Amino acid sequence: MAGIKSNVNKGFEGGRVIENYTLKDLEKWNEKIEEKVKEEGLDYYEQEFEIVSYNDMLSYETYTGMPSRYPHWSFGKAYEKQKTLYNYDLVGLPYEMVINSNPCLAYLMKENTFLLQILTMAHVYGHNDFFKNNRLFTLGTDASYTLQMFKNDADIIRGYIKDPSIGNAKVEHILDAAHAIRYQTSRVVGIKRLSDSQIKKNIINDFNKEIDNRDPYEPIKERKEPNLNKIPLEPEDDLVYFIQNHARLEEWERNVIEIVRKETFYFIPQIETKIMNEGWASFWHYTILNELNLPEGLHLEFIKRHNDVIAPLFGSLNPYYLGFMLLKDIEKRYGREKIFEVRKIERDESFIRRYLTREICEELNLFQYSNKNGEYTIDDVADEKGWINIRNSICNSCGMNNIPLIRVIDMSTKDNTLTLEHVYDGRELNLNYAESTLKYIVDLWKGKVVLITKLEGKEYRITCDESKRIFEA
Repeated sequence: MAGIKSNVNKGFEGGRVIENYTLKDLEKWNEKIEEKVKEEGLDYYEQEFEIVSYNDMLSYETYTGMPSRYPHWSFGKAYEKQKTLYNYDLVGLPYEMVINSNPCLAYLMKENTFLLQILTMAHVYGHNDFFKNNRLFTLGTDASYTLQMFKNDADIIRGYIKDPSIGNAKVEHILDAAHAIRYQTSRVVGIKRLSDSQIKKNIINDFNKEIDNRDPYEPIKERKEPNLNKIPLEPEDDLVYFIQNHARLEEWERNVIEIVRKETFYFIPQIETKIMNEGWASFWHYTILNELNLPEGLHLEFIKRHNDVIAPLFGSLNPYYLGFMLLKDIEKRYGREKIFEVRKIERDESFIRRYLTREICEELNLFQYSNKNGEYTIDDVADEKGWINIRNSICNSCGMNNIPLIRVIDMSTKDNTLTLEHVYDGRELNLNYAESTLKYIVDLWKGKVVLITKLEGKEYRITCDESKRIFEA
């Protein structure tokens, strides 16, 4: 049974009416929603709702729903920016915010209309079910520990800030650098790291297999034995982990980096499933509200609000729209049971690659465009070949695929030079961002850092030393 409480100074105390409804009205409709949710077979954590004001929602959005997060200037900057945009009606605030925790906590905007509260509560149960059952969340996060984890991390950071031997300036310096590279961490959920001894064993086995499997009739080629003293033994995709364990850091600095890395793992499943998660929640608020026999006035507003949520966006993709339409199509073609299977095992990239068809591309009027010499041109439309390019383009830019992958390929023990490699996939790095990020990596590494990438098809090296000078070649 869900709990609903008000966190605003006035409006619900004593059953007082806001927007023509009371807290008891919401509890009544939540009981109806939860009954339908159970009938439909959704499997969810215990649900808690909190009614919050506009200012509270602004704050929670800035802290990604975690008001107990550690202090950092970037959160205040985000708050002021969002508040200014909202005050000038350039952006809107979310109707709700849902935390992947057990119990699942959701914030509802006090200013929502009665119908919007009913719709968002049904929407929240969809998110709740998704958090509990999608494999990226079940393997990558511990929902029962979420709120406590963020609180503990904040307490540790505040302790370092108050420590006279450390202080705010030093902590902020490390956080700035760690934030700059926080997504350069492991992108594979649930895979345990191999020990160095196991990696060495695998390298030796691969080397021996290569010798054993050679063609006896071919001339014997000289084979260079693997260097088992190299650091890292194999390219390391988790740059943050490598710096945490190999950089010349003080213990408190390592702890701060570990906190940033650990909290990043909480957000990666959400980044990787944005389209699916919002589509799933939209599918269920639409399904449930159609079964609730809403009064005519509420039903008309429901149709409008739902259409607002899934409305296509000009020049970009609405994740609610794309996810909702794909799930509706999957249900139509394969049945209701199939969408539960999809919800459990897929992430956005595989979801789109498997289930975005030419017919859906045509129905959604999807096309691909680019900016060439200051002019926008349409590159592909949903025809016989173009739809495949459109699908691949969406896959290549959704989730973590939109973040360049930088890995460690060498660490020199002689001069403490760290060599990084950009895993080139046809998309070039923005050199201004690359150079700025290298300076942050130097702050953490405390030595020279070299980044190898490609520019116009040729190898390109950017070097940054401890003086923050940039050398390009």
